[in-house]
Amino acid sequence: MLSLFEIGAILLVLSAIFGWANERYIGLPNVIGLLVMALTTSIVLIIFDAIMPGLGVRDAVESALGEIDFYDTMMNGLLAFLLFAGALQVDLSRLRAEAWAVGLMATVGVVISTFIVGTGFYLLAGLIGVNVPFIWALVFGALISPTDPVAVLALLKSVDLPQRLEIKIAGESLFNDGVGVVLFTLLLGIATRTEELTFIHVGELFLWEAVGGAILGLIVGFIAVRAMESIDNYPVEIMITLGLVTGLYAVALRLHMSGPIAVVITGILVGNRGVRTAMSESTREHLFQFWEFIDELLNSVLFLLIGLEVLIVTLDPSMAGLAVATIPLVLMARLISVSLPLTLLSLRKTFTPGSIPILTWGGVRGGISVALALAIPLVAFREPILVATYAVVIFSIIVQGLTIMPLVRRVIQPVARD
Repeated sequence: MLSLFEIGAILLVLSAIFGWANERYIGLPNVIGLLVMALTTSIVLIIFDAIMPGLGVRDAVESALGEIDFYDTMMNGLLAFLLFAGALQVDLSRLRAEAWAVGLMATVGVVISTFIVGTGFYLLAGLIGVNVPFIWALVFGALISPTDPVAVLALLKSVDLPQRLEIKIAGESLFNDGVGVVLFTLLLGIATRTEELTFIHVGELFLWEAVGGAILGLIVGFIAVRAMESIDNYPVEIMITLGLVTGLYAVALRLHMSGPIAVVITGILVGNRGVRTAMSESTREHLFQFWEFIDELLNSVLFLLIGLEVLIVTLDPSMAGLAVATIPLVLMARLISVSLPLTLLSLRKTFTPGSIPILTWGGVRGGISVALALAIPLVAFREPILVATYAVVIFSIIVQGLTIMPLVRRVIQPVARD
């Protein structure tokens, strides 16, 4: 059995090797390049194992991967640091200006998408001959509907967008995962008969997890900023932010509040008020460089893991049609869930031309969806959900990620950044 240190060493070494190879020979955006190379490695291992099954190479790799709890690694580890690093970069004044659009897409949009995807997945599964009950189809809708903040923020680094549109995409991705996790938790509880669906229960769960998480993030973030205001020592202030992220996320989880929302709120507070009142120029430069490095490092490990985890997904040929058909279904649901809020808001304000197609195509899914799918108990309906999740995630990261820039050039004709 590999130790935690040995697993971490393998992932970091592979990330470094793949990152170098991508930068030297391939030239894709870093996270996409790592995912492509990890996927290629997984496929080669599968083919090699089929040709020479006696060597047991695939079994050995699967055994090593099996020691990594992807859900725990993502949701209770990497996510806190990645969300904080992303939230630090958000301009609060611009986010306020787009608050209605971001808020509606991150809440109403997620609910709309969940029911469209769930209903469509249920019907598609029935047509293809795969038995997936409606409640489990809704569970899939909940886990696949939120855009992944990690994947989206990584994508935005390589895309030149008008600032109003960029803040919509970034803001929505930072907040809608908290809503999606709450909805997923509720629907999974109903599917496994541990929760009872009532509007009062839904409201209580949302208020405690989402609103409670936001309030907790504000309180703890304010305390941290005040502490940073009293000193001027960048190593100590960086340590304060590290303690802030880990401690806040742990407390939120212990209180059954939304850790992601708490960390995002705190990150925005530190990145705006903290920069203005608590940091010298030297501290700001060192702190932001530190979190940019953390963001790049953990993103590399995460996308490498997503590619390698394909080895543990057993692809029944009967599931292939369902997986492929789910991709346009999720895109259609995304289009509707974006169009309805923006069309409603367009009655009182104008939006950047091309907002709807870019928000639709830029709604990338990633590690959060994979983690939630892997968290589903070992029931008969887990396999089609897991296979469909991987199909959507890989398509969105690779295909949507590599084609978003041509789409931006096409639909936003030399528009000055506003």
